[in-house]
Amino acid sequence: MNGAGNDDAALARRIADAAGAVLVTLRQSGLFAGKALGAAGDRVANALILQALADERPDDAVLSEESVDNPERLERRRVWIVDPLDGTREYSEGRDDWAVHVALAIDGEPAIGAVALPKLGLTLATDTPPALPSRNMPPKMVVSRSRPAPEAVAIAKEIGADLLPMGSAGAKAMAVVRGEADIYLHSGGQYEWDSCAPIAVARAAGLHVSRIDGSAMEYNCADVYLPDLLICRKEEASSLLAAIRRIAATTSAAPAKP
Repeated sequence: MNGAGNDDAALARRIADAAGAVLVTLRQSGLFAGKALGAAGDRVANALILQALADERPDDAVLSEESVDNPERLERRRVWIVDPLDGTREYSEGRDDWAVHVALAIDGEPAIGAVALPKLGLTLATDTPPALPSRNMPPKMVVSRSRPAPEAVAIAKEIGADLLPMGSAGAKAMAVVRGEADIYLHSGGQYEWDSCAPIAVARAAGLHVSRIDGSAMEYNCADVYLPDLLICRKEEASSLLAAIRRIAATTSAAPAKP
């Protein structure tokens, strides 16, 4: 890869684009199917991303879902956090709602990010964040295809939002950035690579991003588990966070079922 002088955001976009193109070609090749296709996609995209970062940013650390974690990253200010294939299941099933995440955390902040949606021919990144479209009426909330967060379902009912089931975390987050949805509330468990790039892009686009208790998203931690997140319009964040607290309090106060 040429262009070591390019800035980090442009590099993130180029790498995400390249990994996405390889994944599309691999799926179209017919060489693999089902779980074998997903495994091959994870492996090939990860190798490409790691090699690109080694060539272009050799002094930076990397945290990837598909690589053994190196604790030396905890001593670095700059850490690339990547998910080479977010939505492996969707990719292996021939669906469109999968993504490639390439992010750079600086001092624990999600500073740079690119999320490629290869089957849509689209990459959203922090260097050129899109303008937010008009809000949907009624509002739409993206949720997991298989395990929608109970808080999300309860809040959707309370505010009259339509649920929009979708695959990968990146696809769901970018649905909010693109205006296809208005809220992404997740509490079912994720890891740093699931959200770092999407959060960086969403924040650059002017959206509210936080944990569901309102606290900041922190990255490059020893424990890479990040169980929840909220992405929404800034003007709606306070009311949604209050609703989450109210629902959590009601749930904790309810008597246990026999």
